[in-house]
Amino acid sequence: NVNIYTYIYLSYFHFTIFYFGCLVVLIGDSGVGKSNLLSRFTRDEFNLESKSTIGVEFATKSIELKNNKIIKAQIWDTAGQERYRAITSAYYRGAVGALLVYDITKKNSFENIEKWLKELRDNADSNIVILLVGNKSDLKHLRVINDNDATQFAKKEKLAFIETSALEATNVELAFHQLLNG
Repeated sequence: NVNIYTYIYLSYFHFTIFYFGCLVVLIGDSGVGKSNLLSRFTRDEFNLESKSTIGVEFATKSIELKNNKIIKAQIWDTAGQERYRAITSAYYRGAVGALLVYDITKKNSFENIEKWLKELRDNADSNIVILLVGNKSDLKHLRVINDNDATQFAKKEKLAFIETSALEATNVELAFHQLLNG
């Protein structure tokens, strides 16, 4: 039998879990690989036929931090298209971390990082931890953004930086752990 006291207890318990959980957002231009980073990290899957995200998608994963605490991370994959900007920027509030993602083979995606960073800083908590992620490192032969440019940008903006490949699962786990242990 579920009575009102049970409901209140369960509601409080659920709120407590969410409060001690943590929210991470993935932001960046459409097509940079945010959805595949999310699916690689949470389900160890990669989809070559991945479509553009509409609005926001999310997944959760329990992660053990370096202090041996286990947290439940809720990771939100935001749409990178301009038409969804008003919706997705609302999701930055409450986030403790953000992966700011660009594609190492697309110059525009790196040039737009400043715009994404400004939007994030304007809408998120001032203590948010931000990790700059150069994705698609498996496509070195098509690289147009060298890691030195990204390193300099990260240093200037006081961000950590890592290159990943969602396809090959290179540094994906490390990126999320680095962000959450930040």
